[in-house]
Amino acid sequence: MKGSEKIKHLYWRAGFGLTPREWETRRHWTVERAVDELFDRASQASALQLDGLTENRSVEELKKLRGKKLDQAKNEGKLQIVELNNGWIKRMVDSRESALLERLCLFWHGHFACELKTPKPALAHLNMLRQHALGNFRDFVKAVARDVAMIRYLNNQQNRKSRPNENFARELLELFTIGRGNYTEKDIKEVARAFTGWSSDARGEYVFRSRQHDYGVKTVFDQSGKFDGDEIVDLILRQKATARFVCYKVYRYFVNERVEERIVEELADDFYASDYDLAGLFRRVFTSDWFYAPANVGTKIKSPIDLMVGMMRSLDVQFGNPKSISFAQRILGQVLFRPPNVAGWPRGKNWIDNATLLLRLNLAESLYNEAEVSFQVKDLKATSASRRLRKMEARTDFQPLVDLYGRGTETEIFTALKDYFLVGSAAIQAQQLAPYVLHDRTENYLKSVTLRLLSLPEYQLC
Repeated sequence: MKGSEKIKHLYWRAGFGLTPREWETRRHWTVERAVDELFDRASQASALQLDGLTENRSVEELKKLRGKKLDQAKNEGKLQIVELNNGWIKRMVDSRESALLERLCLFWHGHFACELKTPKPALAHLNMLRQHALGNFRDFVKAVARDVAMIRYLNNQQNRKSRPNENFARELLELFTIGRGNYTEKDIKEVARAFTGWSSDARGEYVFRSRQHDYGVKTVFDQSGKFDGDEIVDLILRQKATARFVCYKVYRYFVNERVEERIVEELADDFYASDYDLAGLFRRVFTSDWFYAPANVGTKIKSPIDLMVGMMRSLDVQFGNPKSISFAQRILGQVLFRPPNVAGWPRGKNWIDNATLLLRLNLAESLYNEAEVSFQVKDLKATSASRRLRKMEARTDFQPLVDLYGRGTETEIFTALKDYFLVGSAAIQAQQLAPYVLHDRTENYLKSVTLRLLSLPEYQLC
């Protein structure tokens, strides 16, 4: 594979693609230089901010509200969740931000899946993912166990020594760390006891309620002791199966759904030996020859977030309505902060069905119209009002593409755009699109070819 194709592959898997100007600048870089740049930017990224949080009211204060004041407080919270959602998407799109860190946060948001309903815990959860995304997995899991959004989502505030709640313990073992087949139902019960008293207070802060904690002896993985939650995490990570489980998920997400078991075992060996260093794990993935093998390029179906953010980066899409970004996520089937369940979002062909495929193929054309575009919301639980056609405003900017490629022949323009937008060995030729594009002016040809390329099934892959 030539160097520019490797760069394109890297930035789609470790980010969300490149803007036109980034592509022209970086397509000639070496993989080593590009990976260094990705990691350097990630180390300098700042936390997300959300001004004017209303979620500082205590639960008791909210319970005292009635009528319009209560409705107003709820609406403020919903609007701030929309604002936070928009802020994260804009970071994914912004070429000045760390593409790698945003990609990793999206990955970990699916791994440590958690529905985020209120602004303060949502912001704290997202910044917790950002803080640990390239850190130590041991510290990461311990931070997740103290995360207020996760505690509330998995009902650990109800986990008391007199009546243990097993929800968090079960998902900790099954989905977050060691995976099925490596623990028993008895282990779940004992782990739950270790996390009794790990709770949150009325203002959305983590608190350890010592009177609710079970200080007795627990037996997990045939080892006994008066374990608390941190010691349980240490015990889980002492099992080599945990390193393999994490590497397996990393490989499926970043490399290929079809797993090469030998490579996963090698990754797990190094990950375990490094005491769960995530930066080392991801750097090895992105610098390995097998990551760039033809069998791993252009084989991943873009998630709705990948698809939308990639188009926004390429066409500098700006939405006129603040709710349009979250609405676009909804119609495509992936809304940040709202995973379908604790297992996170599905992958691969699960993103495509008869309804969403047509929306995906027509998305670029719809965004280009610069007018309000109507979509049919697919939501079986929606009210009759929300099932009606909704409108979304968007503006696109083709000028960077025109500046870069608008002076060549039609053949040169087509080749340049195909090289930029499509990954792998897409077989589409200029003559195949000729009947469906405009030939009156160079700029119109460029725009129409771009829209046709973005509507191809090949563009659904990265």
